[in-house]
Amino acid sequence: MNVEEIRDYCFSLGSDVEEKLPFTMFKNGEGVLVFYVCGHMFCFFDLNDFQVISLKCQPERIDELKAEYDCIGNPYNESPKHWIGLDPHTSPDALTKDLIRNSYEIVKAKYTKKNNDRTRKNVSRRSV
Repeated sequence: MNVEEIRDYCFSLGSDVEEKLPFTMFKNGEGVLVFYVCGHMFCFFDLNDFQVISLKCQPERIDELKAEYDCIGNPYNESPKHWIGLDPHTSPDALTKDLIRNSYEIVKAKYTKKNNDRTRKNVSRRSV
């Protein structure tokens, strides 16, 4: 998949997806395009050097994915404990989409749960 296809796919995941270029203050970060859900990153890559797509992943899946697919390695500038790097030039489109969706769902579930927990706490405090 190319940059535009990945961008379109990220936006197709939900109306809550945002894109930003948040690292423009850094010389090597000015072209890093980041996709967010619930205000948190789930996918990013360098537009100027489109070699790795960094995606959130369940830690227990990472070693298995790396063993099964040559296109999966370490992420760009993130912990390889919770993130994977995907080669967009050699990854099958179906795998790319599956891993992007997985990343989106991990982040959305985590921060939707946190927001729901906060809302419940605030409601119960007001009820007392």
